[in-house]
Order: sequence, then structure tokens, then C-alpha cells
Amino acid sequence: MIQFLRNKFALSEKGAKDLLKAIFACTLTDLSFMFPVGLLYMVVKALSISYTGGIDKVLPVYVYIAISVLLLGIIWICERRQYNATFLASYEESAEQRISIAEKLRKIPLSFFGKKDLSDLTTTIMSDCAGVETAFSHFIPELFGAIISLLFVSIGLFLCGWKLAVSLLWVVPVAFAITILGRKQQDKVNKLHEDSKLERADSIQECLETVREIKANNQSESYLAKLDQILKESERINISAELNTAIFVISSQMMLRVGIATLILVGASQILTGNADFLTLLVFLIAASRVFDPLAIALQNLAAIFSTELKINRMKEIENEKIQMGENQPEFSCYDICFEHVDFSYDSKDTEKKDKVLDGISFTAKQGEVTALVGPSGGGKSTVSKLAARFWDIQSGKITVGGNDISQIEPEELLKNYAIVFQDVVLFNNTVMENIRLGRRGATDEEVLKAAAMAMCDEFIQKMPNGYQTIIGENGSALSGGERQRISIARALLKDAPIVLLDEATASLDVENESKVQKAISRLVKNKTVLVIAHRMRTIAGADHIVVLNEGRVHEEGTHEELLKSRGIYNKLWNLQTKSAEWTL
Repeated sequence: MIQFLRNKFALSEKGAKDLLKAIFACTLTDLSFMFPVGLLYMVVKALSISYTGGIDKVLPVYVYIAISVLLLGIIWICERRQYNATFLASYEESAEQRISIAEKLRKIPLSFFGKKDLSDLTTTIMSDCAGVETAFSHFIPELFGAIISLLFVSIGLFLCGWKLAVSLLWVVPVAFAITILGRKQQDKVNKLHEDSKLERADSIQECLETVREIKANNQSESYLAKLDQILKESERINISAELNTAIFVISSQMMLRVGIATLILVGASQILTGNADFLTLLVFLIAASRVFDPLAIALQNLAAIFSTELKINRMKEIENEKIQMGENQPEFSCYDICFEHVDFSYDSKDTEKKDKVLDGISFTAKQGEVTALVGPSGGGKSTVSKLAARFWDIQSGKITVGGNDISQIEPEELLKNYAIVFQDVVLFNNTVMENIRLGRRGATDEEVLKAAAMAMCDEFIQKMPNGYQTIIGENGSALSGGERQRISIARALLKDAPIVLLDEATASLDVENESKVQKAISRLVKNKTVLVIAHRMRTIAGADHIVVLNEGRVHEEGTHEELLKSRGIYNKLWNLQTKSAEWTL
């Protein structure tokens, strides 16, 4: 049973056990509400006896009061137990699920993130987990609790009178059938609802991220009109989903009320024929209210569970994603990076030659040398650098570091040996000090200051209001492009890894900042294995080894002088950039 619950609802083992406890607690609570029905039966029977003159057989009033207090105590205990077993346990499981998803996202290949956008993942971690949390605290325990308690109550009702029990309970399977038969339609509408929520979140996020470009191009009115249309469509789908669910749930709840009508008709007939008395019929009527109230809620919960399964499936998609495995403590004799006949496509199912991003790439980036990747846009330069750090796994061939196949090395363990400076720097809304310390957890303030000085960050940091303790805003909004880039290099210097990847580190900088960043980089790459990507040919003219990529293949490789003499693609790119540099207005 525990394994079934784990597979069905994506629960941890503890969560599955807690769910069973919650179901048991809900069952006890539902059954406890039947105790007052028994007490009422005793009171009415005592009154009828008293009315007929049997005073000596009636219990004193204080006895009924004592029983009432006792039953209230039992109900309170059951309610308290239910609260602890459902709400508190579901909160713990929800926290565990969020942590589990976050840990999974940390370990799965980056190719997964290429298929998912930020709002989609955020919705799964926040909204879907919250929806599942509600299901564990309300829908699932109350549904199963109502069904199980109904079975026990039904046994008692059948013992009291099977004809009256049948007349009351025949509607239960019919009501559940109405809700279940409408599941296919509900799933269809719920899927549209979830998709519209994602589209709405995507559109709002895009609007916030691109507001500068929208305003600069005078597109505010048209863009907001489009966004307004998306919001209206989302509202329409939301109303449609609620209405669709309500049709089946309310229809099934109305069917439950038919059971009371048939009970009255059969009960009246039984009384007239002398097969039942009015007191028995009264007990059945009172029991009907206590049975059907939780059942009506159970039908709502059943429909809600159908909707929750979409959220659970989205969470399972992440949980079932394969993680990159490997050796945790590899030994490196050196840090040469070697590509051997590497084929790669961003869609792992694409094996056609025309779909390959890289086709039979082979070259070696040696330790102690700067290896530059150049070539026309779309040639595969950035892809090569990402594959070298195992951001993705290749389809065929081999990539080794110091003779170790990186596909056999655990990604986080591998990345301990890499310092990466991207063109697009990501900074956090924290202090300058903590943004640099990201390069090496546990680094002392003195080590951070030393790295910042080597990256030539001192000159602008000292001008800030609070120096290294200045909050730099979301993604470093308070800094210029060159300043952000130098902080990124300071991180890499602090990490002091044996392999350095530079992806267009100076592409968007002005001449002054580029000069400063180049000096910082020169300090970073000493005695390291360096793989650098640059479109500005003059920045890599002094590289020890240059690899020219075009259409996913290595077309040329050698030093700057050797490639100029070969008069190939490199020579063409060099001449074009030289001529463009001489162009003036």
C-alpha cells in the first residue's frame, strides 16, 4: 500500500506512511460524528418509554449529560488527531518535495533546462507543490476517510434494516460513477487550464523582463493589448474549467439527496406495513445527514484529486529525469582537454547528420596553453565549451580531461576543476563581497579582497557607498557591464581552478574596460588549461593554439601565423575585421 501511494502521488516513504495515518484519522473523525446519532436514538427511545409510562427504565438526565460530554471529548480528540495527521504532516511532506525537486534540478543535465522555461519550473516548484500540499491535507485523506467510514456505517445500517439501508445508499455508487465518468472531460479542461496558467505567467514575466525594449520601440500599447487578450483568455478557460467540474460534482451531490427521498418513501411504506417503526426511520434520516455530508465533500475532493494529478505528473517528470552520474573522486595526472570524434545534437533523438551541432570534432587543449575557438556564428564554439564542462552529454565520441572520460565523472566533482567566465554575467541581489565569494564557499574576506584587486575591481568598489558591503541590486543593476564582468573574473580568480573557460568575456565591453578586463584575464589564465571563445580576432591573436570551427567541424587549427599563411577561413575573418577596424564615418 505504501509503495502504491508513493508511485501514485510522488510521495516519500515517510509521506506515504503519514498519508495512511491521515486517512485513518479522518476515518475516526467521520465515525465519531455518528456517536451523537446513537445518543439521540437513546434519548428519543427514553422519551417514548417515558411517554408510555415506563419511568423506571429511563436513565437520569445527568447520565445523558455525562455521555454527551464524553462524546464531545472523543470528537475533540479525533479532530485534534486529524489536524496533526493531515496539516502538519502535509507541510513536512511539501517541504520535503520542494527540497527533493531542487536537489533533482541540481543534478540533471542542463539539456533539461533547454526544454523548460523559467516560469514552467517556478510553477512546478511553487504552485504545483502548494496544490499537492492541499491535496494531502484535505482532498485525499478526507476522500478515503469518508469512503471507509461509510463502509462501517453501512454495515450498522444494514443490521438495523436492510431495506431502509438499500433505499438510502443506492445513490452512493451512482453519485461516484457520475464524477468518475466525467473524468476524461475534466482532465481535458484542466490541461487547458494549466497550459493557460503557464502562458499567462510566461507573458507577464516576458513583459517585466523586456519592458525597456518595449518602451524604446513604442510598442507598449500593442504589447499590453496582446497581454490583456492572454489574460482574458486565461480567465475564460478558468471559468470553463470551474463550470465543467461543477456540472459533474453538483450533479453527483444532487443524486445523494435523492437517497433521502427514496428512504422516506420506503420508510413510510415499511411503517404502514408494520415492518419498521418511526424511531428506526428517524435514526436512518439522522444518519443520512451524517453520512451524506462527508460524502458530498468527498465528491468535491475526488474531482480535485483529478486536477491534482496533473500537478503530480509535472513533478514526476522532473523526478523521473535521468541524472548525470559518475566517479566522485577522479584522479587527474594533468588537465589537458581532449575531444575525440565528438558528435552532438541538442535533441538527443536527432541522429541525422543534418541535425548535428557538432560533427566529428577532434582537438586537444593542453595545460599551460591558451586554446582559442574561432569561426563564424553558429559554428559550435559555445557548444564545445559547454560540452567540455559536461553541461550536456555527447551522443558519440569521447571528451577527456587528463585522460579521464568526463562522462564517467560526477558533474559537480568535475566542475570543481573549472573556472568559467560567461559573456552574460549573473549576479545576485547581495553585497559585492558575497557575489565574489560565490567563486569559493568559505573563502575569507582577505582572499576575496585579493581576488578583487587582481581582477581590478578595487577602483570602482571603493567608490561605492558601502564599499564591498554595498548591495548591487538584482543581477547587478547598479553596475556597468565592465564592472559586472570584472566581478565575474574575480570569482574565477578566487576559485583558482586548473581549467578556465572564457566565453566571449570581452565581447560587449568598450576599449577602456576591455583593456582592464584583459589584464585581469591574463592573471587568471597563468599555468592553466584555457579554452577561450572570442569574435574579436585581435584578442586571441596571441593564443598558443587556435581551432577554427565552421558548421560543426574543425576546419583549421594552428597558431595565428600558421593560419594566416594557410589563407583559409581564419585568414578571411582576420582580413574582414582588419578592414572593418579601419572604417570611419
